[in-house]
Amino acid sequence: MILKAFLLACVAFIGKLDLATDTNQIQRPIILGPIVGLIMGNLSMGVTIGATLELAFLGSYSVGAFIPPDVIVGGVLGTAFAIQTGKGPAVAFTMAFPIALLALIFDNVIFALVRPMLGKMADKYAAKGNAKAVNTVHMIAGFIMCAMLAIIVFVGYLLGGSQIKMFVNAIPKPIINGLTIATGLLPGIGFAMLAQMIMNKKILPFFFLGFLLSAYFKVPVIGIALLGLILVTVLVRFMNNEKTVKTETKGEDDNEF
Repeated sequence: MILKAFLLACVAFIGKLDLATDTNQIQRPIILGPIVGLIMGNLSMGVTIGATLELAFLGSYSVGAFIPPDVIVGGVLGTAFAIQTGKGPAVAFTMAFPIALLALIFDNVIFALVRPMLGKMADKYAAKGNAKAVNTVHMIAGFIMCAMLAIIVFVGYLLGGSQIKMFVNAIPKPIINGLTIATGLLPGIGFAMLAQMIMNKKILPFFFLGFLLSAYFKVPVIGIALLGLILVTVLVRFMNNEKTVKTETKGEDDNEF
């Protein structure tokens, strides 16, 4: 039990190192889920739950001053508890979101109290031209965030394992069925959050094209993705050729003068 809690805490710590490792998306549930599955002894369930939670948290990114629910803590503990109880993705959703929101409280405390203090300290060193000290303060701030998530996951798993089992077994079957239905709806919310950030008049036709291909022609997602890649390649080449023709035409007009 303690070993699993420690290993899960290490997963959360590594996940939070995402910004320190060139933002390679290791914090996402689709990456951490299989690792949690290995630790919990059920890799296939970890892959399934990780992919399902990824859809739900798809639009959960920090934009500007907005701090989203903590994907790492919610994903790691939600996946671990769902595997432990044997209830699958429906229970993972039920646990991941409340846990992610709870972890968000700790994130806000760090951002509101601890990081401003470290920022002022870094400003003082910067005014003195001490770049090494500024870098050290920056590393300390990152380490505190990583350690905080690791501690939350460690303590949360130790405290919540048996209690979560009892709680899930006590949930009436109609509620579990409702959660299963919600499992199919929540990915749509994740896609909607993502679409809200990127959707514009130029992208909209491609969005509906993909929807029509999937809904009416039953084209698999991989086929739609490959078709989109081909369309993008053709359009980019067409636009580049158009620019080249315009440039050459303009050059010929200038030579006439």
